[in-house]
Amino acid sequence: MPENTLPKYQHYIDGEAVAPDSGEYLPTENPFSGETWALVARGNARDADAAVAAADRAFETGAWPALTPSERGRLLWKLGDLIVANAERLALIEQRDNGKLIVEVVAQVKYMGDYFKYYAGLADKVQSSVIPTDKKGVFAYTRYEAKGVVAIITPWNSPLTLTSWKLAPALAAGCTAVIKPSEFTSASMVEFAALFAEAGFPKGVVNVVTGLGAEVGQALVTHPKVVHIGFTGGSEAGRKIYEIAARNFKTVTLELGGKSPNIVFDDADLDQAVKGVVSGIFAATGQSCQAGSRLLVQRSIHDAFVAKLIEFVKTAKLGDPSQPDTQIGPVATRPQFEKVMSYIGIAKAEGATCVLGGVSRPDLGAGLFVEPTIFTNVRNDMRIAQEEVFGPVLSVIPFDDEEEAIRIGNDVNYGLAGAVWTRSLKRAMLLTDKLKAGTVWVNNYRATSFTSPFGGYKESGIGRESGTETIKEYLHTKCVWISSDLDVPNPFVRR
Repeated sequence: MPENTLPKYQHYIDGEAVAPDSGEYLPTENPFSGETWALVARGNARDADAAVAAADRAFETGAWPALTPSERGRLLWKLGDLIVANAERLALIEQRDNGKLIVEVVAQVKYMGDYFKYYAGLADKVQSSVIPTDKKGVFAYTRYEAKGVVAIITPWNSPLTLTSWKLAPALAAGCTAVIKPSEFTSASMVEFAALFAEAGFPKGVVNVVTGLGAEVGQALVTHPKVVHIGFTGGSEAGRKIYEIAARNFKTVTLELGGKSPNIVFDDADLDQAVKGVVSGIFAATGQSCQAGSRLLVQRSIHDAFVAKLIEFVKTAKLGDPSQPDTQIGPVATRPQFEKVMSYIGIAKAEGATCVLGGVSRPDLGAGLFVEPTIFTNVRNDMRIAQEEVFGPVLSVIPFDDEEEAIRIGNDVNYGLAGAVWTRSLKRAMLLTDKLKAGTVWVNNYRATSFTSPFGGYKESGIGRESGTETIKEYLHTKCVWISSDLDVPNPFVRR
């Protein structure tokens, strides 16, 4: 399609579509067809500054700070209804950008409506405390105050969902936001931003600046008016953001990488465990931070379970993600496709045995497909078992007993999630106690909810998203002391 006929997405700043300061645009490609289908604004530091200035004005003056928490909640509720009404339109745009299955993206976007409604209900339920003190003649209490401008930086695998995990509690708290989506998946975010005006949000409360991380993301992270950064992405990028934020004492929530163990014991329902393993690693083409990319199988059932798993995975249908019967779509970007294929080569060189897949499918779409891949004879010290591949690649590691399963499960730098498959309640409780991970599933995998906290240990991040406590990530706690004593005591002695 000629470039001058492509849809062109601008920034969304202060309630308006704004052309990039540079006048430049980035192509956005459909990973299935390989075709450029739209252009998105290539932002720079001046665009980021304009967006932060708009968010800061909206936070300090005008209608937004004048709203009561209940009034903020009503806006969020209306937005939730608009999200559901526009779910299929938004999902089609996101699916075209990142190649996820349309059936999953539609479900995710509809669920976002519930997410915003959950925080709509929470907006006026953050309660302060009266504090009993040991000081006579004074009254002390706490109050919670919105931090200010929040920068939200999201990846390409689930841009709308992962933005909502940060944006909904931030807005419920009374903050304002500047969103920087991945340069690979910006179009759906710009379309989503337009719903805020329709819902009645004041101008400047939500802004979107698109572009490259080095040109926009860094400008937001270093901006003096940004007080909190919410980021989902790789651990190395998260480490850099944390280091920069620390220089100016900004707070952060970082949801980073994972190398999660999916642990199957010999007393498990093996048919159900097979489906759980497939959900953990091959759903979303393995492009999920919580992916169960390390399968730990008790040695007594190892061979039989792997055979059953291979048989099931062979039935998966690869193809056009816009079709409802497709089960595995393409890798979302060419750099990520090349990374996945390089790790398959690394695994083979390390001595792991490829028992399924291990090849690309140039005959499908634009050629960014990787067949579901399973490696056996994997040691936990191999790179394929220690480093995040972020693709449909599974490492199978045998173990003998609970102690060894726990040791192997925890022997990694990440700690985002894990799962245990067993009929034994005692065994399940032992593993959930001992696994060092922010989420542990028992006899299921990949379930999340707006009601439940999500985040990681170790290099999988800092802070939690979802649930009631998350709203406090976006609030300052202030303590107020009021004296009822008209006689001020000795000013040279601390009370």
